[in-house]
Order: sequence, then C-alpha cells, then structure tokens
Amino acid sequence: MRASDRAYAALREDIIEWRLRPGTLLAEVEQSERLGVSRTPLREALGRLTSEGLTTAASGRGVVVTDISLEDIDELFELRETLEGRAAALAAERGDPRHFLQLHRELLAAPALLSGDDPARHGYYRLVERLDAAIDAAISNAYMAQAMGSLRVHLVRIRRLAADDTARLTAAASEHAVIAEAIAARNPRLAQAATTVHLHRSLSHVKATHTPHEKERHG
Repeated sequence: MRASDRAYAALREDIIEWRLRPGTLLAEVEQSERLGVSRTPLREALGRLTSEGLTTAASGRGVVVTDISLEDIDELFELRETLEGRAAALAAERGDPRHFLQLHRELLAAPALLSGDDPARHGYYRLVERLDAAIDAAISNAYMAQAMGSLRVHLVRIRRLAADDTARLTAAASEHAVIAEAIAARNPRLAQAATTVHLHRSLSHVKATHTPHEKERHG
C-alpha cells in the first residue's frame, strides 16, 4: 500500500470513529510523525479527505476536521432517503434472495453483538456494511452505488453518534432485518417503505439526542 493510501486510511478511520474530533487541526509535522509518512504523501491524503468533505482548509491554520451540524444531518438524510429507498427497491427486483435471507437471519441475531463489548459492536457495524455492500452489488447501477458510497462516508460518522445507545442500535438492527427480509421476498415497495421508516427513526434519534460537538464535550 502506498504511503499516501496508508495515511488516508488511518486519518479517515480516526475521523469517522471520532478519535479526531471536529475542529482538530491536522498539523503536517505532527501527523507525519504519528503516521510514519513523509509530508508529501500526507498532503495527498489530506487532499483526498478534503475532497470528501471530512476535512477543510482553515484560513491561516491549515487543515481541520469538519463539523457535522444538525442542518448538515437534515440535508444528508434528504439525499439518503432518495438514494437508499430507491436502491432497496431495485435490490428487491434484481438481487439474489438467498443472500439477503442470510443477512436477515444474521441481523435478527445482532442484538447479541450489541450487548457485548466494543469489538462485538464493531461486528454489528461490519454486518450493516455487508448489507450496504449487498444492496450496492444487487442494484447493478455503478453511478448510484458511487453516489451512495460518497454519502456513507459522512453517514458512518453520524451512525457512531449512537454508539453508546444500545436501545437505538437494537431497534436499528431490527429495522435493517426488515429491509433485508423485504428484499429477500422480492417486494420492492416494502423494501423502500422499510428503508424510509428506518431513516426516519434514525434521523429523529440523532436530532433528539445530539447537538454539534457533543462528542467533543463528552467524549
């Protein structure tokens, strides 16, 4: 793996997991030493992160981690409902029912992961990522999959805001199971409706329980 790719992957994960919080200055010398790369590949990595909206240039300061405001969350979920609802419907029409039936079974068992420690919870996140990947593959639409991939970079950050809320994560697992079941049943309308319900509940939870920089204050 190239040094710039390695730096990009490490910084991206740190931002998504809130280890690097909004407003954090990513000083070139400090980050180069921390990541074990020279400043040229680090600059390349920071450029990629900025193009994705995870970092931004701050006048006179350098590059900082971007914040996620409630207004940003509203806009992201508007786009998410449009893209993910349609994608779920297409997956129901075009996907392999057996694959989604297996995901449905695993999602029904997901609450056991959520009652465990952090590594177990990461097992749940990986399961959700597998559902996302299965839908992307099933829709057979490279442009839509690319658009959803760009969107999910920011959605993962938002999803982590609920990392300490077992009740919400358990409910979300059930909602994901319903989506997978509807796709497996080849029911596009139900798959889209189940996705809409899940997104509505997720948005309501985020807006009701979090304000900008809450992770920074309480993390």
